[in-house]
Amino acid sequence: MSRLFGEMRQIAFVVRDLDKALRYWTETMGVGPFYLFKNFVPTDYLYRGKPAPAPHVTLALGFSGEMQIELIQQHDDHPSAYRDFLLAGHEGCQHVSSWTTRAEYDQTYQAARARGVQPAHEGVVPGSNIRFVYFATDSAPGGLLYEMADLKETPLYDTMMKIRDEARRWDGTNPIRELSFT
Repeated sequence: MSRLFGEMRQIAFVVRDLDKALRYWTETMGVGPFYLFKNFVPTDYLYRGKPAPAPHVTLALGFSGEMQIELIQQHDDHPSAYRDFLLAGHEGCQHVSSWTTRAEYDQTYQAARARGVQPAHEGVVPGSNIRFVYFATDSAPGGLLYEMADLKETPLYDTMMKIRDEARRWDGTNPIRELSFT
């Protein structure tokens, strides 16, 4: 994956019950703290290359070492790669992600499209101009989607590194915290 999309920085799980997933990750796996981003609705949203109503989700972000763990619960039935995953009878690990600069994003996006890789969905993080795309790379049995976000040169990247650093110091207390993208 690193050769095609960049270094993997995140592993993400689409879940039906975020509270249950958070208990598992914090209590059973010892990962935390998790920061909740509630009411996340991307802008400039495309589903399978066409404008569509954006999904309303809650994201929970934590770290285990250098790897970000993301938990996603969608709260509506708008078209999305998350909804597709759940409707196919799945729950759990859905995608991995790389974080790029804007230039790397543009170059990698075009290279993936030239290889015939299609976006499942894509959009922009509200208030940030951070673009993301989920490539439909899940065609093989056990395959995952691959997300890419041009996060590296933004203030949100610094926030992600603070969350990582907090995880290194975490003593198990206050496992769920709230933040916003704005």
